[in-house]
Amino acid sequence: MRAANTSPYGARMANTISDQRRRSTQIDPDDHRRRLLDGLPVTERRLVLAGVSTSVLEGGDGPPVVLLHGPGGWAGHWMQVLPELVTTHRVVAPDLPDQGASYVENGAVDAERIGSWLGELIDATCATPPVLVGQALGGAIAATYASANPTRLSALVLVDTLGLRPFEPVPEFGAAIEAFFAQPDAESHDQLWKYCAFDVDGLRRRMGTVWSTFTGYNVDLARTPAVQSAVFAMLGIFGFPAIDADVLERIAVPTSLVWGRHDLATPLSVAEDASAKFGWPLYVIDGSADAPAIERPGAFLRALREVLAKNTGLGEVVS
Repeated sequence: MRAANTSPYGARMANTISDQRRRSTQIDPDDHRRRLLDGLPVTERRLVLAGVSTSVLEGGDGPPVVLLHGPGGWAGHWMQVLPELVTTHRVVAPDLPDQGASYVENGAVDAERIGSWLGELIDATCATPPVLVGQALGGAIAATYASANPTRLSALVLVDTLGLRPFEPVPEFGAAIEAFFAQPDAESHDQLWKYCAFDVDGLRRRMGTVWSTFTGYNVDLARTPAVQSAVFAMLGIFGFPAIDADVLERIAVPTSLVWGRHDLATPLSVAEDASAKFGWPLYVIDGSADAPAIERPGAFLRALREVLAKNTGLGEVVS
């Protein structure tokens, strides 16, 4: 089991989240969620996994792909790649414990429980070992799971993952994260996304009216005490510390890296070093920061489909 290690940045975040939690009240973000899911070719169901009541989006047929989102997000952060991906694969996208619409029914969340949760998710939704795709926090969880369960996956894809070094974003990005958690609203959200995205104005234009709903749900979640607690707890276990080198070295399944060229949370140089050390192929997404599935969905899908074609025989590269 990995011990929590917050790092200097993590200690500052702990204080920020604790202060904000004392001012928060539970709210109901269901309307924003329904609007974002409307029209997507997936169904939503609820599974109890390791004592976590888990919201899961599912769609498509074919070799299974499991998608794990980043901190403070939810399964809908994959919404721009889901319609294409379900045409060739069975896609499973859960909300992480105590994030989105998932909630822990009892007890605390630790590394062992997250591993059990992910294992039960795969058992309940995948007839064959899936390709496991994790972004940021989801990537650190995915890498840790893959190391301990080499026969339960067909491949691993780490997208701008945390855990390859201690988390210490550039100062401006760190300040924007702290400001958003201290006072979640549309203004602090857009300030944060200036660092999450390479071109937030272009992203806003491409998403059109969906952007305001996307913003609204992200803000709703950040104002929810249980979500704030979970974000910090899981980052403290998986995101702030570096994953032990021996854990990474034990990953035996085919592993690929997909990285935004302009990532300010975990720079491209970190991915380049990991690629050289472990022999993991690296796909660089131009015009993207740390959320390429949101900012550059077409380029992200081309990279992911190349990985899937190599490891499942389906999902050929599309133009």
